[in-house]
Amino acid sequence: MARDLDRFVYMDHAATTPMRPEAVDAMLPFLADRFANPSGSYRFARDARRALDEARDQVAETIGCRPGEVVFTGGGTESDNTAIAGAVRAAGGRAVCPAAEHHGVLHVVEHLGGTVVPVDRVGRVDLDALGEALDDDVAVVSVMTVNNEVGTRSDLAAVAEVVRRRAPRAVLHTDAVQAPCSVDLREVWPHVDLMALSGHKFGGPKGVGVLAARDGTVFEPLVIGGGQERERRSGTQNVAGIVALAAALAATDAERDEELARVGGLRDRLVGAITAAVPDSRETVPAADKVAGSAHLMFAGIENESLLYLLDQAGVCASAASACASGAMDPSHVLAAMGVERAWAGGALRLSLGRTTTAEDVEVAAEVVAGAVEQLRTRSR
Repeated sequence: MARDLDRFVYMDHAATTPMRPEAVDAMLPFLADRFANPSGSYRFARDARRALDEARDQVAETIGCRPGEVVFTGGGTESDNTAIAGAVRAAGGRAVCPAAEHHGVLHVVEHLGGTVVPVDRVGRVDLDALGEALDDDVAVVSVMTVNNEVGTRSDLAAVAEVVRRRAPRAVLHTDAVQAPCSVDLREVWPHVDLMALSGHKFGGPKGVGVLAARDGTVFEPLVIGGGQERERRSGTQNVAGIVALAAALAATDAERDEELARVGGLRDRLVGAITAAVPDSRETVPAADKVAGSAHLMFAGIENESLLYLLDQAGVCASAASACASGAMDPSHVLAAMGVERAWAGGALRLSLGRTTTAEDVEVAAEVVAGAVEQLRTRSR
């Protein structure tokens, strides 16, 4: 299965995306001649400030919020931490989240002594359990828009109805880091108070993100000293990263409908080809419950660490739904929360498609995955 590694097949868009040309073009001037600090008073600084303001307007339009509700951060994890810890520290009380959240949310809630509620078989929060966990002591509820591992999309309208009814003083936060390529954020924003985004998930650079914070939502800043971002996130703004993020988000928004149809078709072909060629394989979450770019599969009797090694040797970039701990492969917390049997969870594989994925990529990836699984099963006989 050896292939020319200069022609690798990238199937890990959920981890990070290639930067869009629009983002690179927007970023480069601010890495060279337009380098001034946007907090300065001279004209070169005012130029940087103007670019920052225009980027804020652009991001606000894509989210559906007001420009003053956009807070630029260092990434999705910082945005999640600020929203959850900041809300608890400002108002007191508990934080609540589902068990299948990204660790940028889950670990914060656990660190704060909050409440983690169960999810169903596709990774969607159990609304009855959520309601039972809510009361007047809850300061913040966090439910992700799209699951980063298995691609499940949450019903945030239903979540919001439960939160507003059972915990009226709580703010509702969503980690929407995986959403922009698949979801119109304008449909999400009316239901939440806080929303986290990360530039590198939709064709922008790493190290820059957004926390959209609805006017009137109170939270304690995570980073203080300087007063930037209306004292909600201090520190000199990453102007180059911010303008690139805004450009990438706008381009993603403009192309989303067309790309969803294209990528969804490729995903269906990929999953169909692999499950047809590989016995004892299955798709983790039905396509109807998840976003178009997610192809999460499981193979019985396979260790995904070995599978990923063979895929890498063959030039296919993918990821697994488990992590190595103390020399033993443990099921991912997402699959464990979903109740997936360990025999299947140990052979989980996340293939995620995006803007640069081609039909040839799908053909090659399907062939390589099927061959790798067969090779591993032959060795174990």
